[in-house]
Amino acid sequence: MSFRKHYFCNHKAMKRLSLTYTLLRIVAGLALLLAGNTAHAQINTDQVLNIGRNALYFEDYILSIQYFNQVIAAKPYLAEPYFFRAVAKINLEDYRGAEEDASLCIERNPFITEAYQVRGVARQNQRKFTEAVQDYNKGLSQLPENKVFLLNKAICETELKNYAVADSTYAVLTRLDAKNDRAHLGMAQLLLATGDTTRALQEVNKSLEISKNSTMAYAMRAEINLKANGDYEAAAKDLDEVIKLEPHYAGNFINRAYLRYKLDDYYGAMSDYDYAVSLEPDNAIAIYNRAQLNAEVGEDLKAIDDFSRVLKLEPNNFLALYNRAQLYLRTQQFKKAVKDYDRILNKYPNFESGYMARAQAKQQAGDLRGSERDMQQAIAIFKKKGIRVATYNPAEQEAQKMEKEAEERAQRAADGIEEELTEEDIMKKFNSLLTVENDNSLKPEYENRSRGRIQNSNVEIDPQPMFLLSYYNEVNKLNGKTHYMKEITEVNETSLLPKLLVIANDEMQLSADEITERFASIEYYNGLITTATPRAIDYFARAIDFMMVKNPAAALADAERTIAMSPDFALAYFLRADAHFLLYRLAQKGTTTDDMPVLNERDKDAAAMLHSREQNETLTKVIDDLNEVLKRSPKNIYATYNKGCVYLLLNDYTSAINCFSTCIDIKPDLGEAYYNRGLTYLRLGNRERGVADLSKAGELGILPSYNVLKRINR
Repeated sequence: MSFRKHYFCNHKAMKRLSLTYTLLRIVAGLALLLAGNTAHAQINTDQVLNIGRNALYFEDYILSIQYFNQVIAAKPYLAEPYFFRAVAKINLEDYRGAEEDASLCIERNPFITEAYQVRGVARQNQRKFTEAVQDYNKGLSQLPENKVFLLNKAICETELKNYAVADSTYAVLTRLDAKNDRAHLGMAQLLLATGDTTRALQEVNKSLEISKNSTMAYAMRAEINLKANGDYEAAAKDLDEVIKLEPHYAGNFINRAYLRYKLDDYYGAMSDYDYAVSLEPDNAIAIYNRAQLNAEVGEDLKAIDDFSRVLKLEPNNFLALYNRAQLYLRTQQFKKAVKDYDRILNKYPNFESGYMARAQAKQQAGDLRGSERDMQQAIAIFKKKGIRVATYNPAEQEAQKMEKEAEERAQRAADGIEEELTEEDIMKKFNSLLTVENDNSLKPEYENRSRGRIQNSNVEIDPQPMFLLSYYNEVNKLNGKTHYMKEITEVNETSLLPKLLVIANDEMQLSADEITERFASIEYYNGLITTATPRAIDYFARAIDFMMVKNPAAALADAERTIAMSPDFALAYFLRADAHFLLYRLAQKGTTTDDMPVLNERDKDAAAMLHSREQNETLTKVIDDLNEVLKRSPKNIYATYNKGCVYLLLNDYTSAINCFSTCIDIKPDLGEAYYNRGLTYLRLGNRERGVADLSKAGELGILPSYNVLKRINR
């Protein structure tokens, strides 16, 4: 069994990230210096701007953006808040948003030199190298000896294959600063691009003489030793140094495991794969490689477990499926082997050895007729091809295809050609985001999920939830926003409910005292409805209580009684939609078709179809009720937003986008609508619109946006 899939970071990509990280820190520092010269306007605006700068200094990027938003809303003609907001966004790796804000800053004041630096870095990270060079040239026209501008320009010129320009730029930089370790690394990149590995290695060594703690230098030297010299031992030693400096990045351990494997250190390789998986339990590359190694050393059951984990993360990973099928045969798990070969032969119907393997598995499982059919099919293929020995191996074909695609991507990157992604590519990338590696670079003092580089915190890629009627909610601490609905205010003004009604999508876990309070309220309304003539508002209030204690069936019954007594009461329809949706959610978490006492696979499939149909009917009822709300309140954005969420569950992406767009037209600061529309665009393969919406959602305080942006941009 071949050790086919390994991971080794591209030195150009690694170097770009490291260099850019340093530049961003410099930009942030320059931003603070610049802020000291900000012209004083009204005292409140000035104070808010200063608070935002303080938050930026302490790496509270999300919080700082909210302060800059306030200044921009009050005085959109000021350049500085756009600049500072661009700095915050670039630290959150929202490069598109940073570019837009830097441009807005430059439009208002073209003499803020650092704005060109920020926009250049943002463009460079989007591989807009020509535009980035234009920004760096503009900055150099004002600050001709600025080392950051020079370094970034040289990197871009290398990417554009303007090697002579890059070389002269590095010459200027090293003349100004002979001890600039980054300049030597950049020069090494240039020399590697031109094929001079000997001098490139010399430049890397110079960089390490200046800075012995440069992970990028060790990583680059490891790759040179590996690819140019075939020296696995030297490469492994350099990776030892990288791991000392970056002990929490799984990719380093995957790289070293590959090198140890090539050095026949199977124990060391296995240890590295184990540790990589402990750092990132969903890292498919580490799990796949560990499975391959386990299979090679005879740990078949462990290998099967790992291949199964890979297939959960990547259901279409053919190599994992093929390897697991072989291992099922080897471990005499014949029924499972048959299922895997069913999938393999469905994709490769001319795979003669596959039919023979499935025939063997069926025979051992007692399916003699099926075994005979497979053998006949294999013989027919042999006769058609005029061969006696199997020559076709789809696993080999899949592996060669992957290797060819990797080589083509590397060549395009070396040629400076931006990767053109089709809509299908973007959909695939989005659908696999849950398995993208997390670099775990949050500092301990910034573990609060609303502080620091929150884009490095893995989040579940789910839409923002629906808005529900409630007595409890949390104010968004970042932007201070609460949500307003005219009909709720009108009900609250009657003072007929036990508590003030609110609308929220941050469902709270009630405390024991709050739950006791709600049950007491239910008992009160039970007595009131029994002993007096009930009113619509009484049933409505009890329905709210039932929803709070997760009794949607009772809430639904009371909502229907409310509607029967007061058919123009818009909130009653909203509440009934909430109840239907809670019933849907409980059904989703309840009995699955796997738990049902069915007799065979056909019965199981029928049960699954029935369950799905019932769920869709429930969601249709939610939409019907929200339409009733909109008949009575046509501009109710929360009913429209909730419809969009339901359409997402029904996979009706066009209708979902229309709903979220309507919300944004009415309420341009509804970040949840931008976020959900952005995810929907990505599901449809529209990267440009998806990224734009996620950038805006992040600006409006929807924290998961930055993590999704980081992962879709990899």
